[in-house]
Amino acid sequence: MQNNDILIAEALSQSRFSALDWVIVAAYILFSFVIGWMMKKYIHSMDDYIGAGRAVGTRLGIATMTGTEMGLITVMYNAQNGYTGGFASFHIALAAALVTLLVGLTGFIVYRLREFNVLTIPEYYEKRFGPRVRIIGGIMLTLGGVLNMGLFLKVGSMFIVGITGMSATGWALPLVMTILLALVLAYTVMGGMISVIITDYVQFVVLSFGVLVATGIAIWSLGWTDIFSVVQEKMGEGGFNPLANEGAFGPEYVIWTFFTAGLVSCAIWPTAVARALAMESPKSVQRQYTWSSVSFMMRFLIPSFWGICAFVFVTTQAPDLYELLTPQGDNPQVLENLYAMPAVLGRILPIGVLGILTAAMIAAFMSTHDSYLLCWSSVITQDIIAPLKKGKMSTKSRIFCTRAFIILIGGYIWFWGIFYKGDEKIWDYMQVTGAIYFSGAFSLLVCGLYWKKASSTGAAISLFCGLGAILGLSQVQKALGLNIPPERVGLGVIALTVIGMVVGSLFFPDKPKTESTTTTEI
Repeated sequence: MQNNDILIAEALSQSRFSALDWVIVAAYILFSFVIGWMMKKYIHSMDDYIGAGRAVGTRLGIATMTGTEMGLITVMYNAQNGYTGGFASFHIALAAALVTLLVGLTGFIVYRLREFNVLTIPEYYEKRFGPRVRIIGGIMLTLGGVLNMGLFLKVGSMFIVGITGMSATGWALPLVMTILLALVLAYTVMGGMISVIITDYVQFVVLSFGVLVATGIAIWSLGWTDIFSVVQEKMGEGGFNPLANEGAFGPEYVIWTFFTAGLVSCAIWPTAVARALAMESPKSVQRQYTWSSVSFMMRFLIPSFWGICAFVFVTTQAPDLYELLTPQGDNPQVLENLYAMPAVLGRILPIGVLGILTAAMIAAFMSTHDSYLLCWSSVITQDIIAPLKKGKMSTKSRIFCTRAFIILIGGYIWFWGIFYKGDEKIWDYMQVTGAIYFSGAFSLLVCGLYWKKASSTGAAISLFCGLGAILGLSQVQKALGLNIPPERVGLGVIALTVIGMVVGSLFFPDKPKTESTTTTEI
């Protein structure tokens, strides 16, 4: 084991990361902290703190949505998919682009949801189904969401460790996790959604530059034709066709991906929907989604391509990394393949560019964490605690409570990142944990917005059915002696939530309301 630690340290230490790169990174971190401090004076209400006063225009909305959704965790799990699945992983980007474009053109879900004039999805639950469903929905959203981001901190810190040349063993990873978490907590607690949106916009600019330069250098270093030929030689048809039997995906996985990377990521996932709810009008929401379809595609496409480039580099030019990242006979792989992409970038990118890219990735890390922390903490305050107190919370108490939960959730993700030892890929982990929330939310949003007969009992049943998604986690399957692909579990739970909604609504209808609703039957 000690010999492996030495080999890992030697392999990662070959990064070109320099003192100049550290200065660039430090300057960006300082800038982000100043933004958070400056925005504190503009917080006067919960609408300001978690909705930015509902004053976000189309252009800023597109940029800030891209900033949030192009998080470092997104870069890492897509790079892992590219490293293991080759060009076949591009089907995830295709799903994201096509479905987001369709949502933008039709306004499916998001247009009607913005018309409800709510701050959170559980708040919509109350307007449509009553306070009981709001509380249940808030609990399910928090459970799934907090579990979902449990590995964000660890995986993001793995990128920093890999690209800077620190050792992947020992003190480096926990230290980086602690520093990054402290920075995110500091400026998110201070500035709320206003600071989130401003820093997301800056990140959009920095990230766009860093990503384009890094991609160009990767292609120049490896050779365009060589990238394709190596994938063909090593992976065969499975490296290009996501439906191939010998590939890393398969038909069920592709169907599940079109639902999760497509519909869920743009129209159901709270951090994306939060941008829609902060837009100035329902029409601007549609414009935002239509144009954002390109960025939704690129956030999957480019990191997957980086993973492919890492695979090509490791197999052709880095025998030391290949030995660590590839199982040798009966011996398991020594180094997690999540380190492949940052380690390769650390070797091929020049000084200065490494600093800019790392600053951009830290920006991506921070923008995702601030949005997620703000989202889950505000849900706990607005949709669980405040309804239980029957609205008897002052604005000051709500903001204080939200800030307190930001810190508590931050402590949880540090602990979970250190101790969780699942075997699944990060993308699979996120889909499974997220499904605890979004499987029920899908049926509530679609049926609630477009079917008059959807009832509060059907909604509650549907939300509880979403708990079945936890069976997709590798640790749970091991404990129960199961071996079911996570995508099969997810698709089954989606079907179960819809059945629960329909059956519950038909057998336990709500009493007729005297006032008209904003729903429209299909």
